Amino acid sequence: MRLLMYLANRAGETVSIEELLDQVWSGVVVTQDSVYQAVTSLRRLLGDDARQPKYIATVPRLGYRLVAPVNPWPEESDAPAMALPAETAKTRAQPRWPWAVGAALLLTIASFAGWRALTAPDEKSVAVLPFLDITSQDMNEEYFADGMTEELINRLSRVPGFKVSSPTDSFFFKDKQLPAAEIARRLHVAYLLDGSLRESGDTLRVTTRLIRASDGAVIWTENYDRRKADKLKVQDEIANEVATALRTSVP
Repeated sequence: MRLLMYLANRAGETVSIEELLDQVWSGVVVTQDSVYQAVTSLRRLLGDDARQPKYIATVPRLGYRLVAPVNPWPEESDAPAMALPAETAKTRAQPRWPWAVGAALLLTIASFAGWRALTAPDEKSVAVLPFLDITSQDMNEEYFADGMTEELINRLSRVPGFKVSSPTDSFFFKDKQLPAAEIARRLHVAYLLDGSLRESGDTLRVTTRLIRASDGAVIWTENYDRRKADKLKVQDEIANEVATALRTSVP
């Protein structure tokens, strides 16, 4: 709520993560993950999409901006002949709209959260979790694994009828040890797609798995072996094949 109020007071302006930590989490020792998690929660409760935001937009490498229209709460009109003491007039002049806006938004969030809790996720909703780099202890191919995750999200987002969680939401769960059902519940999806990356010489093996959130069952899995010569081409080819496979695996 404090995060929402602060962004509402700075509507239309880009607010840095450092500023949010100083102002919203003042006096509390937290990391930037707290900001990421709070923004992700707000977006989820508001039904916002990080790729096409209606409320909170991510400004790469700078911070966040509230893009929804915010208007002052109308002040009560004073009687024409009423004379107010100086202190009272000063108090009445104080803008009260941020608190009114906050209360209204809080009611909206509470209503939406209650509705989301009572509704099942879309049958064709999926989140791509960050792929694991298990090529070596040094994780030399972590960038490739992250790129594979991004490419899958982009490719699946173009499949008609599919609803795919944004990269911001998916990468929030990187290196977090949580049950599949809990991750799916937080992202409000019916399926999770995860995978790993291994290598042998000049060959990369990308393993992918589709998990049904309701019971944690792996309903589809596949290995893709490719030469490492052109990694972007490898990502594109595998993403296309996975998207084709998921069309038939997800009812």
